Amino acid sequence: MKPFLHSTRLEFYRLTSQDAPLMLALLNEPSFIENIGDRGVRTLAQAEQYMQDGPLASYQQHGFGMYRVVRTIDGAAIGLCGLVSRDYLPSPDLGYAFFPEFAGQGYASEAATAVFHFGKTVLKIPKIVGIVQASNLASQRVLQKVGLIKQGLVTVPTSGEELDFYVENI
Repeated sequence: MKPFLHSTRLEFYRLTSQDAPLMLALLNEPSFIENIGDRGVRTLAQAEQYMQDGPLASYQQHGFGMYRVVRTIDGAAIGLCGLVSRDYLPSPDLGYAFFPEFAGQGYASEAATAVFHFGKTVLKIPKIVGIVQASNLASQRVLQKVGLIKQGLVTVPTSGEELDFYVENI
C-alpha cells in the first residue's frame, strides 16, 4: 500500500484491520491512558472491534479518520495522527498519539501540521479544532504550532471531563 500523504520525515497510511496489533499496543501505553484516556481495549479482538467502530467507520462516514504514521527512514510505525468527528465538537478534531520512544523528536508537530494542511487543502474542511487535557503541555504546544489557539473549555458528555478547546487562529 502506498502512503496517501508525506511530510519531510513521515508517511501517512489509512488504517486497515491489519493494524489491530499497533492499535492494541498504542491504546495500552501508559502515556496514552494518562493523556488521552483508557479505552478499555485489552485484547486483539477488542482492538479489531475498536478499529471497525472507530477509524474504519470514520473513513466510510466522514472521508477521514486516524492514520498510521510511519517514519520514512526505517518504516517504523510510530503512532497515529488524523481527524476525528466527535458529536460534542462543532468541527473535526486534530488528534494524535505516538509511542513514547518517539517523543521529543518533533514527530507529533510534523504529523499534526501535515494532517491539518491535508484537511484544509485536500478535504476542504472549513474549520479544524483540537482538544487536550490542561495538564498535557506537550500536546498543547503541538496544537499551538499548527496554529490553533485556546478558546475555552469543552465537556466530554460521556465522562464529564473538561478539556481545553482549541480553534484555528483566523
